[in-house]
Amino acid sequence: MTDVLLMYYGTPYREEEIAPYYTDIRRGQPPPESLLRELKERYRAIGKSPLNEITFTLAGRIEAYLRLFAPRFPRGLSKPPPPRSEEGLPRVFVGAKHARPSIAEAVKAMAEAGVRQAVGLVAAPHYSTRSIAEYEERARKALAELGDPFAFRMVPSYADHPAYIRAQAERVLEGLWRLREPGRAAVLFTAHSVPLRSVEADGGVYPRQLEATARLVARRLGIARYRLAYQSAGRTDEEWLGPDVNEAIEELAAEGASEVLVAAIGFPADHLEVFYDLDYEAQSTAQRAGIRLVRAPSLNARPDYARALAQIAEEAALSWST
Repeated sequence: MTDVLLMYYGTPYREEEIAPYYTDIRRGQPPPESLLRELKERYRAIGKSPLNEITFTLAGRIEAYLRLFAPRFPRGLSKPPPPRSEEGLPRVFVGAKHARPSIAEAVKAMAEAGVRQAVGLVAAPHYSTRSIAEYEERARKALAELGDPFAFRMVPSYADHPAYIRAQAERVLEGLWRLREPGRAAVLFTAHSVPLRSVEADGGVYPRQLEATARLVARRLGIARYRLAYQSAGRTDEEWLGPDVNEAIEELAAEGASEVLVAAIGFPADHLEVFYDLDYEAQSTAQRAGIRLVRAPSLNARPDYARALAQIAEEAALSWST
């Protein structure tokens, strides 16, 4: 039996949790008061991020799909099992990068639950040294501190996995249905920007994987006019990967597009950077530029996405014996 460690970014529940959350994001450096005030204002503007609820729902559905297709009694039974026995069934544990339960807490819970081997899966499809690599680092550090109580294998990315592309295309299709003039519209795929130095450090894997996702989704739906843009760049002096989503919207408007469908392929779940950066900032930019913006629904905990992640985890577990 192979269990799963599902990792995600995390989000604060209450306003008093925002400062320690932001400090953790900044690797232990408390944010300047101006940046902390700005982040609090953004959370107030969106009301509340549902990222925790979405992720725990997603985990439950991944577990349900894994159990649905698991070989329940591969060696037969010598006697009837107790009611509601979970023996031999895969389990999904959840750990957050910047909130609780932390990745370290999840790894400890897995060890205490008797996990023997586990697949690490991040609720983010594309590899980056600032993303999936950091999740793996935290998981392996927690394992090392406990004396490596179970075997662990990481899924490095699933940017072009057919099941993920299929699920993402379904959400984009739902957005396309809302366009008034499809012939004058463009599709804008977005993802989280990262510092250029991290792109150079991993040989440009991150933008290449994003381009592959955009290309495969567009091909599946027959979309001819699309481009890739970035959002949510950090407030630092270094150069970040672009073009910025707001600049791309202005360029599309100048080129004569009447509508733009924004699909956040780098963000499977709704949270602050989707609600504020796209539904508020990008929407405001579109209104000023005279172009209508429609956002494709996020994957969130949709059953097809949960089943895709279950399949990806199962494939990683099966590769252990090859």
